Amino acid sequence: MDWVILIVAGLFETVFAFCLGKMKDLKGRAYRLWSVGFIGCLIVSMWLLAVAVQTIPIGTAYPVWTGIGAVGTVLLGIVCFHERASFARIFFMVTLIASIIGLKMV
Repeated sequence: MDWVILIVAGLFETVFAFCLGKMKDLKGRAYRLWSVGFIGCLIVSMWLLAVAVQTIPIGTAYPVWTGIGAVGTVLLGIVCFHERASFARIFFMVTLIASIIGLKMV
């Protein structure tokens, strides 16, 4: 169950990064609404990470949480913000996923 909590925490990290991306070009009410989403997702993500590290070693949990957020953010950047999907970006994203799986296995 703690691994599920950690994965959900990583997904919330991806969402708060997405909110930051949406805030980039906004002003006024829209900016404030995305800011609320950012802060809410940040709080939920950190809280779930804190719950997960009660049983998962921090040396494993934190890199997994960060990796999920990083991979999710790259994918959202490519899909939602039309960022380049170069071979190098995809290659290093795959190596990051392989590293996360390796951490889980050891």
